[in-house]
Amino acid sequence: QVQLVESGGASVQPGGSLTLSCGASGRLDLIGTMGWYRQVPGKERESVASISRDGSTNIADSVKGRFTISRNNANYTLYLQLNSLKPEDTAVYYCSARDHYYPSVYWGRGTQVTVSS
Repeated sequence: QVQLVESGGASVQPGGSLTLSCGASGRLDLIGTMGWYRQVPGKERESVASISRDGSTNIADSVKGRFTISRNNANYTLYLQLNSLKPEDTAVYYCSARDHYYPSVYWGRGTQVTVSS
């Protein structure tokens, strides 16, 4: 239905910045709200940020003021700008897309972000 591929993960020092991207393909007409989640081993996947079709955003308190989510509806690309990174931001970051018409969620395979000195 919808395929998502993340890119941009890397190892950075505390205080550094990264931009994550997520490209979508397949049934692009199905895509509604898109978002970023992250997960560390042994913990549940948590929501980082989401953005609706009309650009309304929700940002987790833990990253508010440091991370910015955006999307390009022309090419269905999702972005996450990560600034002032902290070691606790280390995780695998996943892109998600909710089906606008059916109760389905599509996931990418994730990209690793490591924040360490």
